Amino acid sequence: MPGNWPAHRYETRPWRPSGRVPREDRLVTEIEVAIPPDISRLDYYPERPTMVLLEEAAVAIASLDAVSSGPMRAISGFLLRSESVSSSKIEHVDARRDDYARAVVGLKASAEARSTVAATDAIQAMIRNSGSSGKVTLDAMLAAHRILMRDDPHDSYYAGKVRDVQNWIGGSDYSPRGAAHVPPPADLVPSLLDDVISFSNRSDMPVVAQAALAHAQFESIHPFTDGNGRIGRALINAVIRRRGLAEQTVTPIASAMLADVSRYFRLVNDYRIGDAEPFVVYLAECAVLAVKASKESLAALTQLPGQWTERAKPRKGSADETLISHLIETPVLDAQTAASIAGVAVESIYRPLNRLTDAGVISPITQSARDRAWAAHDVLDEVDRLAERLRSAP
Repeated sequence: MPGNWPAHRYETRPWRPSGRVPREDRLVTEIEVAIPPDISRLDYYPERPTMVLLEEAAVAIASLDAVSSGPMRAISGFLLRSESVSSSKIEHVDARRDDYARAVVGLKASAEARSTVAATDAIQAMIRNSGSSGKVTLDAMLAAHRILMRDDPHDSYYAGKVRDVQNWIGGSDYSPRGAAHVPPPADLVPSLLDDVISFSNRSDMPVVAQAALAHAQFESIHPFTDGNGRIGRALINAVIRRRGLAEQTVTPIASAMLADVSRYFRLVNDYRIGDAEPFVVYLAECAVLAVKASKESLAALTQLPGQWTERAKPRKGSADETLISHLIETPVLDAQTAASIAGVAVESIYRPLNRLTDAGVISPITQSARDRAWAAHDVLDEVDRLAERLRSAP
């Protein structure tokens, strides 16, 4: 039947608890691990309606890239932030808006905010590498994971490293007892990871289908101790960039996934029993919805400079006017960044920043007189409005 995909096989492996664990976990002596099939040489034949949808998704992604180039290139940063924030929220990493803004400029912020900023940098690095090199590579994936996890209080030791321990999803904190998914043992991970990377570098199947299958396979392998979801979702856009479907932008597919996380996880689980077509359809639908919602956001964002100019009435050629023209691309500013953008000395930038604050164009996000920073909340809030549109989508 078209669209069929081989199911995972299962093996029983011995399990030895370590450290002080509850009695129920001490009784676990064997675990059943899932072994994904090799997919690098598999052919995928979508059903006819799926093929039509895949083409619609590809056209949508390319059209978003087209409208986000040239004078609108600054919008790409908004799309990247949207993807990073949503991908982090799927993992229950939810930073408050101003806390996230403080983390962007390197000021004291919560662990959630710092993690979300790290996710932004990791996603960008991995996608850019696939575009510049024309390949998805293990080195780039490990580098992205290192960026994501290097400051993590629990897993920084494993930042940029493939796991050498058994992991699991759900269930107990102490053993795979009751887990929703037990990925392959650590000794099998390197070859499986090489296989999914090889699959990601093919050019003989619909792009969105390839991205969907690579993502589901990656999540099944779960090659890292943590950060698999965010790196796996970065892989989707890395495949899209490598294939040339989008050369400038990141399609915020995770924002669409966030609208119904339970469906996302359920379909990834179905992939493991060989039912791949529904996940391919789902990802294509997410891409189409994400593009539609993103274009509405872009239309709103393009109006902002004019609105800000009307509020602030900056003198032509002034630092105020220059800052306004850069706020969509750089919505969070400290004095050093603002001075660099405006081309003035740091000690001269405070008056323009104060005037823009008085006009309601930017707002302070810090209380300290020493480490001051400002944000264009109209831009940051659009990330939430994009997510809300996707939650409300039929």
